[in-house]
Amino acid sequence: MGKLALAAKITHVPSMYLSELDGPRKGCRQSAIDGHHEISRRCRELGVDTIVVFDTHWLVNAGYHINCAPHWEGVYTSNELPHFINNMPYNLDGNPELGRIIAQVCNEQGVETMAHDATTLAPEYGSLVPMRYMNEDNHFKCISVSALLTVHYLNDSARFGWALREAIEKHYDGTVAILASGSLSHRFAQNGQAPDFSDKIWSPFLEETDRRVVEMWENAEWKTFCDMLPEYAAKGHGEGFMHDTAMLLGALGWSEYDQKAEVITPYFGSSGTGQINAIFPVSPQTGAAVPGPQASVENGQFVYGKSRL
Repeated sequence: MGKLALAAKITHVPSMYLSELDGPRKGCRQSAIDGHHEISRRCRELGVDTIVVFDTHWLVNAGYHINCAPHWEGVYTSNELPHFINNMPYNLDGNPELGRIIAQVCNEQGVETMAHDATTLAPEYGSLVPMRYMNEDNHFKCISVSALLTVHYLNDSARFGWALREAIEKHYDGTVAILASGSLSHRFAQNGQAPDFSDKIWSPFLEETDRRVVEMWENAEWKTFCDMLPEYAAKGHGEGFMHDTAMLLGALGWSEYDQKAEVITPYFGSSGTGQINAIFPVSPQTGAAVPGPQASVENGQFVYGKSRL
């Protein structure tokens, strides 16, 4: 019925908002903003009606959650970095129907998921920042998915991604894009050193690891990447423990995914973290390689839970 038309890994660094404002950082993230504009342009060309964001700033401690309220409007200040994102207005339309469909199929596939379509809960900036640059005219509906998951298995997140794709393709009458909104390595600069790392990665190890990961994506080395994702998430200080990336790869077929990523905004450093905008072309998949829910190392699948490896 429906179509998953576009998938991407995106940055949402708050310095993108600073980049708009008069001051010493004005224009500093224009390339990242331009990347969001390009992803938006492609979504429009593909006829996308809804963008689903896997938001690594929405923390949950149990279950998987979908914010699919019909509308959000307000003024947002980041509790994490209030001196970066301060009084940023937003006005977005949601898609309750699609949110409920996704939750139903995820539950049918063994991933406990709740759709919140009548809630006062507002999106976090992992959703609000990309929607600011991709959806300023409210062309798209938006759904936000919790992806800062503290006690969850990466395998469950991969299965969530595949169930989401099946929900779209089998039960939704429309065209959807998905965005994994989070960094590569995510080790913030030590307090007091942030200005020195405003455009740098925290350590050579993290930078070289990130750059090798981007090479894997560009070369379609998906089996290797999926195998190393749990350790990369742990040793790379993964934002949201990289559950957004697991959801993205799950939707694309996991280790059997066969396309090369297209880098839209080249890898860059921000406050010590590694950032990118990259599109992952969607290809036909069976889902056979996607892990089942709550799989364990004993049956040959990696897990990533509270121990964080």
